[in-house]
Amino acid sequence: MAVKPFKLALAGLSAVGLAALAACGEAPSDSNGGDNADASFSACMVTDSGGIDDKSFNESAWAGMEAAQAENSDIEVSYKESSNTDDYDPNLQASVDDGCDFIVGVGGLMTENVNTAAEANPGVPFATVDGFSEVANVSSIQFDTAQSAFLAGYVAASQTQSGTVATWGGMQIPPVTIFMDGFAEGIEKHNADKGTDVQLLGWDVASQSGTFLNSFEDAAAGKSTSDTFISQGADILFPVAGPAGIGALTAAQENEGVNAIWVDTDGFESTDYGSVIITSAEKALDVAVRDAVLTAYENANDDDDANDASATSYVGTLANEGVALAPFHDFESAVSDETKAEIDALTQQIIDGTLVVESAASPVAS
Repeated sequence: MAVKPFKLALAGLSAVGLAALAACGEAPSDSNGGDNADASFSACMVTDSGGIDDKSFNESAWAGMEAAQAENSDIEVSYKESSNTDDYDPNLQASVDDGCDFIVGVGGLMTENVNTAAEANPGVPFATVDGFSEVANVSSIQFDTAQSAFLAGYVAASQTQSGTVATWGGMQIPPVTIFMDGFAEGIEKHNADKGTDVQLLGWDVASQSGTFLNSFEDAAAGKSTSDTFISQGADILFPVAGPAGIGALTAAQENEGVNAIWVDTDGFESTDYGSVIITSAEKALDVAVRDAVLTAYENANDDDDANDASATSYVGTLANEGVALAPFHDFESAVSDETKAEIDALTQQIIDGTLVVESAASPVAS
């Protein structure tokens, strides 16, 4: 399939604040991003489970939707919130029925649902976040988060005092395991380069097996799992589980000497647990979603009607600033200048291709 690249200008994360809106089931009346009464283009988002204010991918995607609206007053945005996977199809269909001009499905679990809806409505452009689609009118928004997680793993190996760190996931799906693969490889790199023997609990790259909650919402289970790893000696936790990951942050806060590394967003900024978050393996989901909406608007207003629903493909990397290691914030003085210099060097090596971080879940571009 021939796809067009997003017209991205990745200069950093969007300055638009994250919306903390609450909803359930079908979209509530206040599920829009503002009152663009004269807007002619409707961009609609269907969230994954976990809520619009999940401190993770839903929140970040919604920030991107709002950023697109703020940039172009001819765009109006709204969302429908999914409480579980059963809500995907009804919410996507409701978005079609509402006459949405562009529909964004958030989360790799929704990709097949998006494909089905798109095939039934070939004139409507869709996008899938954290998934790849070959359907002609579905744009793919993916992130090579193994790269940012690799850097996070290297940092974890440099900062652990016990010599043991742990990771666990919400579900065993590619957008989760790609983080875990990269994290493990970063630890291995530190062990090889620095002569350390840091052990990782919760994930084995070779067998692709590890610890998963089978939920992105169960923070209590996340805490219980984290407490177990802490009892086994882990002093740094790397949860890859959306809002369920808050359980790891709670466990870290309750155990002296235990800290965490967050994913998707800068956890220092997006959660209330910045004091225990060393850094975060970020993906600029808000920027990618913003630019996808703006591109869809441009296509819809192109003189060539054939382009209205044509798909685009984007993979965020360190090179295009689609993924990144967040600042150290409260841990700025705790991380040595030597480690910081090593992270800078590793980042450049990944960007120029002399260091390749591989994951079984690495995204495909086309």
